Amino acid sequence: MNNSLKHQLELFAVKERMLILEGIFNAKAGHPGGSLSIAELMAYLYNVEMKVDPANPKWEDRDRFVLSKGHAAPALYATLALKGFFPTEDIKTLRKSDSYLQGHPSMKSVPGVDMSTGSLGQGISTAVGMALAAKYDKKDTRVYTILGDGEIEEGQVWEAAMFASAKKLDNLVVIVDNNNLQIDGSIEEVNSPYPIPEKFVALASIQSKSTVITLMKLKKHLIMQRKQRAYLLQLLQRQLRVRAFLIWKIRLTGTVQHLTKNFIIRQ
Repeated sequence: MNNSLKHQLELFAVKERMLILEGIFNAKAGHPGGSLSIAELMAYLYNVEMKVDPANPKWEDRDRFVLSKGHAAPALYATLALKGFFPTEDIKTLRKSDSYLQGHPSMKSVPGVDMSTGSLGQGISTAVGMALAAKYDKKDTRVYTILGDGEIEEGQVWEAAMFASAKKLDNLVVIVDNNNLQIDGSIEEVNSPYPIPEKFVALASIQSKSTVITLMKLKKHLIMQRKQRAYLLQLLQRQLRVRAFLIWKIRLTGTVQHLTKNFIIRQ
């Protein structure tokens, strides 16, 4: 990846974050943390990795993306808007009763959304089904899904992983956004899924890699996955660089800004 592309992707991620915050601020509700933490992932997937066509969202030969952690919908909406699937101005209507951009993505109403998600654990299962269907149809389609690290406390996630391994779904990429937080606190305090890579290996004989994600490393690992035809590549995004993002506690009456120690160690 040259410096020019890296700069473009970083700028795209910044614009994503601006739209995420704009949408949540106008909605006076939403999930800012889990949306902000996947900005770089979304920037790389939609600008480099995936085959998509904003002019033809239902293009049959497109790659598929499933946001298994559906509460991070603002990140997906921001990405799709910046790619031209719909106007960026529509982000301001997030969660409004008459808006097509609701709190969780809907494949029936939002251009570019391949699967309706929100019930945690189910997204990876539908992604596995898409990957299997592509195999049956002999399509050169790849399926990408992002899970939350709290989400993988759901048993259905591991059933899907075992199935992906059994069916040798080398066209499936699963990414775990390991920001170490869920709504009730740190994932270690609530119901620790650690060690995550070792569990994927032990339960499903899946090739699993743990890494601190940067744009350069993300490109390297996804290229490696294509070459090795791994059944599943599971990446952990544990972001450790401190950024000056305030954590917003959103109430129906407005937005209150906090700065909480446990939440500032993220990119």
